[in-house]
Amino acid sequence: MIRFWNYDREYKKINKIILKNIHKTILAGNIFFGKQLENFEKAFTKKYKAKYGIAVGSGTDALLIALKSLKLKPGDEVITAANTAIPTISAIINAGGKPKLVDVGDDYLIDIKKIKKEITSKTKVIIPVHLYGQMCDMNEIKKIAKKNKIKIVEDCAQSQGAKYKGKYSGTIGQLGCFSFYPTKILGSYGDGGFILTDDFNLYKKIKRIRFYGIETIEKNKYLNKYYANENGINSRLDEIQATILNFKLKKVDNYINKRRILAKRYLSKLSKTNLGLPFENVNCKHVYHLFTLNHKKAKTIKKMLLKLKIHTRTIYPYPIQKMKAYRSIIKNKRNLKTSEIKAKEIFSLPLYPEMKISEVDKVCYNLKKILVKI
Repeated sequence: MIRFWNYDREYKKINKIILKNIHKTILAGNIFFGKQLENFEKAFTKKYKAKYGIAVGSGTDALLIALKSLKLKPGDEVITAANTAIPTISAIINAGGKPKLVDVGDDYLIDIKKIKKEITSKTKVIIPVHLYGQMCDMNEIKKIAKKNKIKIVEDCAQSQGAKYKGKYSGTIGQLGCFSFYPTKILGSYGDGGFILTDDFNLYKKIKRIRFYGIETIEKNKYLNKYYANENGINSRLDEIQATILNFKLKKVDNYINKRRILAKRYLSKLSKTNLGLPFENVNCKHVYHLFTLNHKKAKTIKKMLLKLKIHTRTIYPYPIQKMKAYRSIIKNKRNLKTSEIKAKEIFSLPLYPEMKISEVDKVCYNLKKILVKI
């Protein structure tokens, strides 16, 4: 069996040191807001060349808190891609905003040319979703945002370590939001998220929001006292997950290199097929969080691969505008046709750092045999 994702192999290699480190952390006496969290926040922020970084409970919380820090008002619009994950949309709504969807291009990323048509006087934020491991055209998005006085919140849940013109994902907009869900580029063994920013005022605000609105930076009579300066939430990255992430952060570049090697192998083996293969845009470094391709008979291919014990996934099978929860909110459905076509044709092949080249070859061999039959 070739599983879509598997952390067992990784854990077998590192479990002794992970468990040893966790044991030390528990004995240190802090489960929240201890030295491990402090060290991880500093290391992650420094690695990705931002001024300030805040760890939170999940990638979903990262988006929610980032948007709450921008003080959205009822009716304020937030533009994002139609083929994003549910958390992008739920964060917008829960922060008080209204999602405005834009269709995608052949690279599955937001279609820059279509953003301008969706901007109104109510548009306050753009969330470029750096999907599958590749960044959007941030120069063009920055130009649009600057001209229209719109903030940028980067959704980097799938793009940690990716680059656009030499700049890291999450460092070009006002805020960059990351996820440490186990399948991500840097995965914990639980949940976790992160926010990067170069704006000190936003940093202070985010630190308050993640901890019930309690002041933890600014010197005043309420500093570190159980007193809410604003309405916040509870979103903590615990010391155990911080311990795991501190260790794995040192290895993350190696994880990315392995992903790129595996992706290159897939591309080489499948180059002469009629599959729509992923590609690396100009000025981009793709980290291949997912190896996503498309074919008109995607469902058939997936079923046939499963019979051969090769697991695949479709991320995401339903565009946001098609979901019951959001149908009444999304008004411009007629402009989102590409995302609907893509959703029916896409599927992702297994790809993770511990996957073997021989397994990639086996997937490709069987996939090519299937393509001949259908």
